[in-house]
Amino acid sequence: MATVRPPAVAGTFYPGSPDVLDAQVTKLLAGAKAPVGPCPKALIVPHAGYIYSGPIAASAFARVAPHGDRITRVVLIGPAHRVFVNGLASTGADVLRTPLGDVAVEPVAGVHANPAAHAREHSLEVMLPFLQKVCPKARVIALCGSRAAPHEVGALLLQYWGGPETLIVISSDLSHYLPYAEGRDVDQQTADQILAFDATIDGEHACGSIGINGLLWIGKRQGLRAELVDLRSSGDTAGDKAEVVGYGAFAFYEEAA
Repeated sequence: MATVRPPAVAGTFYPGSPDVLDAQVTKLLAGAKAPVGPCPKALIVPHAGYIYSGPIAASAFARVAPHGDRITRVVLIGPAHRVFVNGLASTGADVLRTPLGDVAVEPVAGVHANPAAHAREHSLEVMLPFLQKVCPKARVIALCGSRAAPHEVGALLLQYWGGPETLIVISSDLSHYLPYAEGRDVDQQTADQILAFDATIDGEHACGSIGINGLLWIGKRQGLRAELVDLRSSGDTAGDKAEVVGYGAFAFYEEAA
């Protein structure tokens, strides 16, 4: 019998009703108005509640949507917010469930399973409904972690790099709980680092820095081209400007694409 990781934040971070969730994700993707272009090899996408970061996340996923039928694997890496994980940990599940249905999990060699770290973790779960809409054929390699060197994460990404059938998604918000203008300045600096493939971003500036730095480390060696898709904060979407959380969407392309 398949081991299922049930949804933990359906009804809070995103709608728990399948029909309402489907309609919201469809509307977010339609509102992104992505230009026609090549399929990204990798994305950096925020992971807050959809009311806050959904439009920014959709702006990245919309670039994948026209190419989604060819994507059969997504390597998904996010931070472990609730349980400290040294390195990266897999879910230990065969299936990840959302109100839109089940996503099959692809096993990953050499990575230990830590179901407790994934049980209540939202950073990967909120990505799944978008992936179910834009690349419905894909299996997912779902990993979370707290501390790992960029070259360690980068080496794992290279192991599963594949071809056009593989998409890499790094889940991360940016600065947390700064005044609006200060947060904007800090997030712009982080965005500049990402665009420069500077793999020294710290956790204060991006909670998913473990995945970001790994992608930047290997992306530079693979010759990826980086694009800033969207850079906003909760103060732009649905939050108080006194304390904002920053959200950035980035797309990375192989030169041959």
